[in-house]
Amino acid sequence: MGKGDKKSGKGKRTIGSYGNTRKRRRDITTEAERKNLAKKEAADKKAKTAAKKAAEKPAEAEEVKKPEAKKAPAKKPVAKKTAAKKTAAKK
Repeated sequence: MGKGDKKSGKGKRTIGSYGNTRKRRRDITTEAERKNLAKKEAADKKAKTAAKKAAEKPAEAEEVKKPEAKKAPAKKPVAKKTAAKKTAAKK
């Protein structure tokens, strides 16, 4: 395996070619690629935090939930008899 071997890393360095043996390290050069990468990282971070919150909430929710007691309906006030009815009842 020498400098002229196209399949070895040493040969690829000599020839200046790339492939499975000599991978290319890709640099992000455009502004659009940087923005897309930042958005993707932010979305991944949000997904991880949402997954953590979802895992924690069911345990807390079971403890907090309690059946609520039903309240009795409010009683209506008793209507007072008017003065005319009182006098008619006395006669």
